[in-house]
Amino acid sequence: MIDKRELLDTATRMSLSPHVVEKDFVLGWILAGIFANDALAENWIFKGGTCLKKCFFETYRFSEDLDFTLTDESHLDADFLARTFAEVAEWVYENSGIEMPADQQRFDIYTNPRGATSCQGKLPYSGPVSPRSGGMPRIKLDLTAHERVVLAPVRVPVFHPYSDTPTDGIFALSYSYEEVFGEKVRALAERTRPRDLYDVINLFRNDDARPSPAVLLDVIRQKCEFKGIGLPTLAALEPHFDELTGAWQTMLAHQLPALPPVDVFWEELPIFFEWLEGGHASVAPAALTVAKGDVVIRERMMRLDLPSAAQSSIEIVRFAAANRLCVDLQYRKIDGSITSPRIEPYSLRRTQANHIVLHGYDVQKDGNRSYRVERILSVQVTNQTFVQRYEVELTPEGPVRVAPTATRAAASSFRSAKVRPKRRASRRRRRFDFRR
Repeated sequence: MIDKRELLDTATRMSLSPHVVEKDFVLGWILAGIFANDALAENWIFKGGTCLKKCFFETYRFSEDLDFTLTDESHLDADFLARTFAEVAEWVYENSGIEMPADQQRFDIYTNPRGATSCQGKLPYSGPVSPRSGGMPRIKLDLTAHERVVLAPVRVPVFHPYSDTPTDGIFALSYSYEEVFGEKVRALAERTRPRDLYDVINLFRNDDARPSPAVLLDVIRQKCEFKGIGLPTLAALEPHFDELTGAWQTMLAHQLPALPPVDVFWEELPIFFEWLEGGHASVAPAALTVAKGDVVIRERMMRLDLPSAAQSSIEIVRFAAANRLCVDLQYRKIDGSITSPRIEPYSLRRTQANHIVLHGYDVQKDGNRSYRVERILSVQVTNQTFVQRYEVELTPEGPVRVAPTATRAAASSFRSAKVRPKRRASRRRRRFDFRR
């Protein structure tokens, strides 16, 4: 069972509230429970900002809700959801120790503005750092069966960077990367919220994952037609700048180790629209020169052979690089002395001697430097932005790619490969030890 200290340490390293980290931990297990359930696994398609964080890019803003498109409209029924999520809660408890009291779950079925049936659910939970008094924290579910799914869903691994990760991993059925990207652009046009601007520009910056503009534009066009709105344009968004600026801190600061300035994201919108409409994008800077025998590391962090503390440091560095923010390092040099450089992070490489090395630009010494990862004592994201001197090679090489959703038999095989429920232990023995 996961220890409270693990979540507190992760929160400290990431400069986030422990409750934000705990919610991320719980989200992973709820996803595992949903896709271990026979009634839901083939019929619920994961989407939204949490999908980006949990399925495609680890170095992303933390999120709080679970959004799904349902292929079976009969699931939008309060009695069905109550029965099924009682089963999900039991599965989650047996495999993780997280308590999700079924009698406190709520499912509100309503008619949305387009006249279609939707559901908003609230799932209370009790985890390692949840408050012992007052109401339980909750995960919000947003469910709809009336969405236009343009591309085939994909089965992808869920990023769960905690010590209780199941041996066989956690998997989810999700929108394809192109579909999530298109949905975010559509959302930016429809509601113009800070998180939509943040998501669109971050997705655009991931050169290796970027779909062709023709494919993305077709997805956006179909989604906007379905919603009855026009295609997004820069001119249509400009009147919302003050509103975005005013809500930037409130809506995003708690989800990020450091909040980048809104201007940096807003100023990239013209570049994004120029690429979307004409296929033209600015030429990316060249990569740092690779030393003989060095290999650039672009793997997801879950595949890196590093201690958990080092992986957390690299996650922070990758977050900063994706957001074009400098980081402050605490670094032990070979002679044992400690130095504190501020760097623009650019690349992670494995040397011929099998050392993993972070390459960056020292803004104080005005030059390129490299740092052995095992000697990095701490990493702190700053609010200082940078303009790329070199290609940013720190993000994984595109989103995870897994075969599109296949047959019922394949889905059944996937579920059988996941964690099997353990024999039920006594509730007292399974409960978290909050005194640790």
